[in-house]
Amino acid sequence: MTQSPATPLPPPKERRRLREAGSLTQVQVAERVGVTRETVRAWESGRRSPRGRKREAYAKLLDELTPEPEVTVTACQEEEPPPPEPEAPVAPLTPAQAFDALYAFCSPALVRQTYLLTGRRELARESVERAFQLAWQRWPEVAVDRDPAGWVRATAYEYALSPWHRFRPRYRHPEPPPADAVDRALVDVLLKLPPPYRRTLLLYDGVGLDLPETAAETEATTPAAANRLLHAREVIAARLPELSDPVELHRRLASLASTERLRAARPPSVRTGGERKARFWTRAAIAFTVALIGTTALTVRAAPTHYEPPVAPGAEVQGVPPRAAQGSLSDAEVDLRQKLRREAASGPERLVPLSR
Repeated sequence: MTQSPATPLPPPKERRRLREAGSLTQVQVAERVGVTRETVRAWESGRRSPRGRKREAYAKLLDELTPEPEVTVTACQEEEPPPPEPEAPVAPLTPAQAFDALYAFCSPALVRQTYLLTGRRELARESVERAFQLAWQRWPEVAVDRDPAGWVRATAYEYALSPWHRFRPRYRHPEPPPADAVDRALVDVLLKLPPPYRRTLLLYDGVGLDLPETAAETEATTPAAANRLLHAREVIAARLPELSDPVELHRRLASLASTERLRAARPPSVRTGGERKARFWTRAAIAFTVALIGTTALTVRAAPTHYEPPVAPGAEVQGVPPRAAQGSLSDAEVDLRQKLRREAASGPERLVPLSR
């Protein structure tokens, strides 16, 4: 009895490309094939290969995602089809149009993710708008980045997790929690995790990044990111045992983010706000530079041109007799004064004033 050959599968990179082209997440593929998300990740990375019925189901799903090949004209055809009409050249997008497209694609989900990261609705909107304003200021750099959405996401997360927000008056008091008790419990557990662990959990189980991508975005090694993820899952499973399954945790995170009505601002207002802030800080820098130059010039002008030794502090003199009040001369003092007046002209030369 001969065994039928296994169904051929495309390479691992092609499997991932087909899934992304079909707008499917790894969780959705896992549900349709009947495996876990980690198994789908291993199939797409090449570490493992599907077998048996799961291989057949996976191959069938990839075959559905594979686009149909275009029909080519062969020499056996009697008539040649008419030549296709030349397509009108597509005008390239302007920087503003490209920015608006990126904002419209990323901002709704990014606001919800930032809310799960901070538990504050207003801070989530502010963080996303600030990240896109920085992206617009550095658009030549962001436009050619390998992952512009990842650049904006990392910037928004960094701004949202800044410790300086605790000193702002508007963020000193907590915001109202979600209405559902189950959602409140999940938000409470998330906010009690350290920020690096919370961010790692959100990127891996919420956004759906791979472990190396999560480690790169959190600026950590892959083992460190794995330890943070395991610790965060253990804390959540200890508080909420129904979320010990990663698939259920992913579903609950997506459900919690979607229940909150979080809306970002319009793309033109974000671009205008970024340009206004850039102009303000540019003018402030120019004004500060002019003030610094003026202060330096005034200091140089008013500074002494030679060394002036400091005046020695006064010293107390001991033994000085007290000053006597002026009064009438005694007889002896009157005789002495008359004697000095008589002997001034006929006395020694040292007592006679010299005329010059």
